Amino acid sequence: MRFIIFATIFFIVMSLFSLYVSKRFVKKLHFSKKIKHLINTFLAINLLGVLAYMLARYNPSVPNWIYFLLSVPIGIIFLLFITTIFYDLLCVIVNRAPIDEKRRGFFKKSLDIGALSLATAVNAKAMYNARNYQVEEVDVKIKNLKKPYNIVQLSDIHIGGLIDKEFIASIVKRVNSLNADIVVITGDLVDTNIKYAQAALEELKNLKSTYGTYFIVGNHEYFHGVQSIIKYVNSLGIKTLENENIYIGEKNQGFYLAGVYDLMGNRVDAYKPDLKKALENIKEEPTILLAHQPKFIEEVKDSVDLVLSGHTHGGQIFPFNFLVKLQQPYIKGLHKYNVKTQIYVNKGTGFWGPPMRLGSSSEITLLKLT
Repeated sequence: MRFIIFATIFFIVMSLFSLYVSKRFVKKLHFSKKIKHLINTFLAINLLGVLAYMLARYNPSVPNWIYFLLSVPIGIIFLLFITTIFYDLLCVIVNRAPIDEKRRGFFKKSLDIGALSLATAVNAKAMYNARNYQVEEVDVKIKNLKKPYNIVQLSDIHIGGLIDKEFIASIVKRVNSLNADIVVITGDLVDTNIKYAQAALEELKNLKSTYGTYFIVGNHEYFHGVQSIIKYVNSLGIKTLENENIYIGEKNQGFYLAGVYDLMGNRVDAYKPDLKKALENIKEEPTILLAHQPKFIEEVKDSVDLVLSGHTHGGQIFPFNFLVKLQQPYIKGLHKYNVKTQIYVNKGTGFWGPPMRLGSSSEITLLKLT
């Protein structure tokens, strides 16, 4: 029922975006009626693609190439919508500029061609960005840490649909080249029924590090059977931190690694985050907490040295990051929360929805602790 409500609202929003593009962009173009009709037809087909995407979202029988074609329209509509907003503003400037009509017509035609070309180029670039992740190296100073450690952080992979076995295998190969002391996965690893994610998850058994791989659930795990996902991930030799902590490194030379359930647990009244329990029996040594959503930092206050989060995707497609900022205190990168506590927000190793990223690259984080 939750998905039906979400899908209905989402489709209505996409329909309104498409209507705005048609009325405020396509209609104003100094092109022939035939060309404008073709563009509107493309918008209509695009909108049908969004509807088909919502129906195919969790259907594993849909081939990847079809799933790709169905998922791209979401990003195309959103980027065209943003392009239209800027186009509208520039049209106002051109129309009010103190120039003769002939020159005004020239500028208007140039604007039309430029806007359409830019929209096409931006969509192509966004699709390229989604499949090409970057390693972000981040230096983090932690008080009283006796020796340096390297932590590799993955987040928001969203296995399911276009994120498949091959994609995970390429991530594992890159991670293994970084000589990590530990690997952490900060939620939203699985975004489909666990039986359809098993082949991709099996690749994670090949992750190599000195002290192992650790996982916490994100909000999307709650949509697909959080208990079954935790059980399967644990069977791979990956430790799920369920409101608990573990000591990493040699005695008196390491740090505590704690993890909590996601805030979604409070909404569904199951698998609720419990910071007090997660930090039980921790002594006066550095502590790192895995918490999927950055806003969990408000509960942490100064009880840990470093929080590692994800969830935001760095906004994924600009300027969506401004909307994310309304819900989360941090979007990406390293931040100092108070005198003791820092937080790092991973932009996401995979993507959700359209295979597009603009202004926010896919990320594998190498945190160098000193």
